[in-house]
Amino acid sequence: MRKVERGYARLTLVLPLALAAACQANPPRTGGDSGAASVQTTSAPSLPPGAADARARLSASPRHAEWVVVRTSQTDSVRAWVVFPERNDKAPVVVVIHEIFGLSNWIRAVADQLAADGFIAIAPDLLTMKGIPNTAEGEPDPDSARAAIRTLRPEDVHRDILAVARYGMSLPAAQPRYGIVGFCWGGSIAFSHAAASPELGAAVVYYGASPPTEDLSRVRAPVLGLYGENDARVNATIPPADSAMKALGKTYEHRIFPGAGHGFLRAQDGQGGANLAASREAWPLTVDWFRRHLEREPRLTGHAAH
Repeated sequence: MRKVERGYARLTLVLPLALAAACQANPPRTGGDSGAASVQTTSAPSLPPGAADARARLSASPRHAEWVVVRTSQTDSVRAWVVFPERNDKAPVVVVIHEIFGLSNWIRAVADQLAADGFIAIAPDLLTMKGIPNTAEGEPDPDSARAAIRTLRPEDVHRDILAVARYGMSLPAAQPRYGIVGFCWGGSIAFSHAAASPELGAAVVYYGASPPTEDLSRVRAPVLGLYGENDARVNATIPPADSAMKALGKTYEHRIFPGAGHGFLRAQDGQGGANLAASREAWPLTVDWFRRHLEREPRLTGHAAH
């Protein structure tokens, strides 16, 4: 752990405050984007659901899932939602990082879809020790979550993620490889975790801001970034990261989806169909990225783009 912890200490300490402010204006939704044209959709079974369909997808899932508690230090623990794939060989692990609003039903449904695609998916509640109350729908209270997430220290966040990843890789059904995917605040954390953990095998960033360029020299894992066109705040951080990663000889691929907004995978009924179109392109790229960089051998599963 000492080598990784030294990396934590070098990360920008104001990161949680900046990311919290960036996501402040994007509260959880169960429908389309406020003020934007929306289309009614039913989530395709080969994609994660939109927010409105998350609870139904979880209820109907045939996969085994369970809550676990992972000790992350002598005094701290995190609870995590673990979903197992149905396969006859060992699976890589993917850690799913929630948005600023905490470990929601939607994030758990994303983990379920990753398991459907062949991975052991673990979604940690990074606010476990903060005592966030739940709403009547079983969601973390968003105002409490936003306030609590500003108090997180980057070194603690990355310590917790690594502990959860190591727990996952220790499971009998797991390969000793892990990736990370995150959304908004969690997308930024996923990218910064690539700079914090030399053990990471692959990262996928959904509409999260890139780390400061001085941190990118520590990135070892290949990074895939997926962004909506109508998200200038986040997208302004792409060119500096792209230039720095190229100069360093590191792998950073990114896609910007026309007409899509911030949070397009959650709000698939938003932006007049552009969010759904983006989701249909982005998710197969996500799955293929993890298969390419985490699987010991490519699996012939018939997975195709939508």
